[in-house]
Amino acid sequence: MSLALDPAAQDLLFREAHTANTFTDEPVTEGQVQAIYDLIKYAPTAFNQSPLRVVLVRSTEARERLVPHMAEGNRAKTATAPLVAILAADNEFHEELPALFPHFPQAKDMFFSERAAREQAAALNASLQAGYFILGIRAAGLAAGPMTGFDAAGVQKEFLDDDHTPLIIVNIGKPGEDASFPRGPRLAYDEVVTAV
Repeated sequence: MSLALDPAAQDLLFREAHTANTFTDEPVTEGQVQAIYDLIKYAPTAFNQSPLRVVLVRSTEARERLVPHMAEGNRAKTATAPLVAILAADNEFHEELPALFPHFPQAKDMFFSERAAREQAAALNASLQAGYFILGIRAAGLAAGPMTGFDAAGVQKEFLDDDHTPLIIVNIGKPGEDASFPRGPRLAYDEVVTAV
């Protein structure tokens, strides 16, 4: 069975895409980031809550503040990537629900009045959006270098507030020389999918 998406697009998004560890010095423009967001904002989240927040680390000063919070193996590539994005979950996303979920504005108070419920929902749905964001980067013809190796408390203190939880940091740009490791093996269909 073939998929509706053109095979070249499938390759761009999945089969030929790799996590990048090095990048060229070609800048990532504001227009490219806007196009990425304008694409991925349509992907689903529960109650359309859309809790992902993105901090673009563009300035040299901000980069110097971020790099010490990265795990040792992530520092050099974060220091040299054309653009770095901090992807975070907004734990106060429910304030936007009356506008984002207008046919059921009571959801804000009915389901998300407690902070613990908001944090759980924000972490799950912003993580989904982080995956969409990576696909959006690939759709823009760029490479992503997502990393979870960082001091989350340090990044939160330096770049966010108490209502935002950092989830993942993504280096973005055109892949450089020897940008990726060889593709690792994947599980086969029958190792993952069962029918009941």
